[in-house]
Amino acid sequence: MALVESQPEALLQPLSQAQAQIALWTGRAAALQLSLRPPPPQPSSCCGRGCNGCVWEGFFDALQFWCEDAEQAVTEAAVAALHA
Repeated sequence: MALVESQPEALLQPLSQAQAQIALWTGRAAALQLSLRPPPPQPSSCCGRGCNGCVWEGFFDALQFWCEDAEQAVTEAAVAALHA
């Protein structure tokens, strides 16, 4: 994922954590031969002014839901594999 030039420095750490979560869940899913829906796309239109309702807020909210969905799918697949 490429960083946007106007991206505020304050987002770099949460973005790194987000990328790590995506890698974690896609790796766990791959180990179970499970396909997950794609994670939300990283915003490309942030102006860097700290707007109320910033596109990054939406991204991180969507990513949290994606991680919860991925965790549930991976857990269900792992349980099914144990009982197969």
